[in-house]
Amino acid sequence: MRTRLLPLLILLFAGVLLALGFPLAASMAAAEQQRLVVDRIDDTARFASLAQFVTAQSEPGERLDTLRSELDRYHELYGIRAGVFYRDGEAMATAPEASRVPVSGPGRQAFQEALAGRRSHDPAQVWPWQDGRVAVASPVIRDGDVAAVVYIDSPTGPLRSRIVESWMPIVIGEAAAMLLAVAAALVLTRWVLRPVGILDRATHEIATGRFKSRVAASWGPPELQRLTRSFNEMADHVEDVLEQQRAFVADASHQLRNPLAALLLRIELLGLELPEGNEEFASVRAEGKRLAEVLDGLLDLASAEHSPADLRLTDVAELAAERVAAWEPAAARRGVTLRVTGAAALTGWADPVTLSSALDAVVDNAVKFSPDGGAVTVRASSAGPDVRLEVADEGPGLSEEEFERIGDRFWRSNRHQNVAGSGLGLSITRALLAAGGAEITYTPNRPRGLRVIVTVPRNRPGG
Repeated sequence: MRTRLLPLLILLFAGVLLALGFPLAASMAAAEQQRLVVDRIDDTARFASLAQFVTAQSEPGERLDTLRSELDRYHELYGIRAGVFYRDGEAMATAPEASRVPVSGPGRQAFQEALAGRRSHDPAQVWPWQDGRVAVASPVIRDGDVAAVVYIDSPTGPLRSRIVESWMPIVIGEAAAMLLAVAAALVLTRWVLRPVGILDRATHEIATGRFKSRVAASWGPPELQRLTRSFNEMADHVEDVLEQQRAFVADASHQLRNPLAALLLRIELLGLELPEGNEEFASVRAEGKRLAEVLDGLLDLASAEHSPADLRLTDVAELAAERVAAWEPAAARRGVTLRVTGAAALTGWADPVTLSSALDAVVDNAVKFSPDGGAVTVRASSAGPDVRLEVADEGPGLSEEEFERIGDRFWRSNRHQNVAGSGLGLSITRALLAAGGAEITYTPNRPRGLRVIVTVPRNRPGG
């Protein structure tokens, strides 16, 4: 979000600065040109007075020489072409001598305006990147009529230099203002988005099971502060509901165990009076034991979701080897080969008791569903910032639909209903691992079977 909001704010600030800077620069360029035009008009007025005196007095030769001398000195000092022309365009006096009346363009228009008795005014604006000239013409009036025209054609190099010089403070000011705007945009973006980032992290923590996460409502706009308080209230409510749910499951499981134990004892006592091998008795006893397993599983699940993890730096590979050694007798009784491969020592942050319980549940399932003569492989490996424990069996595996439901509470595949179990083992495993920042995933094992992957972080979660 920062990468989207920050350019937008900078673009808005830049638009405001440019909207203010361009008109100011244009007005300064116009003022510089206006000063030039006023100076040239004054010059044409002076030459017009000399030309008027020449044409109006006798002895024009001496006056004409004076006019030519003034024009030559003017051209020599300023490098500006100037001339006085009769109405028919014939030159009275020019500097340099080869100057002629313009036949087209702005100069011709200025000359025509002067012939009509008006001083030329408002020539087209000259910009620093344009290489042009400024033409100014004034009429020479004698006896109320236009007798000649004074025409001055000025180069624009000095004018363009002055415009650029006048623009430099604007450019420097705009650059400084833009830097301040970028800094203000950074501060504003951080002020607005910091609560959003904190809310995002807290939401992610709650989504991953850390329901104690809260947000301090002390940053950002008032609307986001109200959102933060509402988020905290929602998190408190969710935590209370989940706590009530866990307490109910734990209490119900605990309270039902005693009546169920008494019921199983009475069933055993009744069984003593029944003939040996009674099928109904065996069925009732099996269902009672299964119910006891379910209650034990519910109690373990409630405890797993409620108890915090005791994270320690653990040799995950060594712990996996110990659990495999503990399960080898059970695997041998079923005719299943259980072996360990991969690294001999890999450390990660985990709760040893929790990780042992999770491995017991995973290995138990792998052995339980493996066919006679099958093999179960436990492999420890390093995967970047994590340590991976892979438990692969050669059982029937799962379909795509079953992969979506594996790990759900009380879920069991329809193909495995005849295998003992309550459907809570993997749910308990997932809850135990999540409390310590570990994960459990499931993939097909090629060519057949199921591969369960337990991922343990190598660095302390949140450290």
